[in-house]
Amino acid sequence: MTRDAQTIEDVRDMADEVARLMADRFGGARRGERPDMQAMLRRRGGALPRKLRRMAKVLAEADLHSAQPRIARQLDLPAISRAHHALIAHLQPLGEMSRWRNRALNFAASVLFGLMLLAAVLIWVMIRRGSL
Repeated sequence: MTRDAQTIEDVRDMADEVARLMADRFGGARRGERPDMQAMLRRRGGALPRKLRRMAKVLAEADLHSAQPRIARQLDLPAISRAHHALIAHLQPLGEMSRWRNRALNFAASVLFGLMLLAAVLIWVMIRRGSL
């Protein structure tokens, strides 16, 4: 395997890793879906700070161009690597346990809201009928 082919695969892996972290942190992926970097940038790119959004665009374009070997040789690999490291440093600190806890809290809050809404409707119906 040549060095270019290994680099092309590395660019694809870097973009997939950043897209997965964006989906984990910001949402935007359906259950079981693994969106590519372009899709995640379109869906949740606005959640990134402006400087990191530019770096994500660089990585997404490199991901697109990595499929074409002649264009892939012209990619600025150090810039792509810097973009990848900056995005990983921003997206990774929120650990998996924190994400799980946040999902559990969001689920509990939505169930509680639904129960409160149901109680309010029941009280309204009881007042309307004169039972209360």
